Amino acid sequence: MGKALRTSWQERLADSKDLPKVVEINDRMSQRWGTGTCVIPAPKEVDELMRKVPRGKVTTINDIRAALARRHGATIGCPITTGIFAGVAAKAAEEAKSEGKKDLTPYWRTLKSGGELNPKYPGGAEAQAARLKDEGHAIELGRDKRPKRVKDFRKSLIKL
Repeated sequence: MGKALRTSWQERLADSKDLPKVVEINDRMSQRWGTGTCVIPAPKEVDELMRKVPRGKVTTINDIRAALARRHGATIGCPITTGIFAGVAAKAAEEAKSEGKKDLTPYWRTLKSGGELNPKYPGGAEAQAARLKDEGHAIELGRDKRPKRVKDFRKSLIKL
């Protein structure tokens, strides 16, 4: 029997999994996120917002969550799935690049809260820092002398 083929990152990005959907924030979730509703976005929606960030600008996962919440009339955007799908978009972009495709999601322009770099992106924080430096951003180092965040990132934020 042959091995099952692995689902590509681009296929994972395209699979909506019956999303988006807006759910009521339950008791367990409310301790962390308050009350109201939470939108669980489709992977493509996260990718679409990440693609809107032009060269020299940045956004944060929290800004993407807020844009998704507005779009769907929800109180919040799900922090877990939004973060996961940003990672899927990043890996799908690198996969597409390795196939010679040119229209890539500029995932390196999406930061964590506080302007922090995302060590889970392809190549880690170092690769993200290098791409952001190429676009004119200054990078602050952490105590360990490794790239940590974009300096003065708020000056470069785009409104989604």
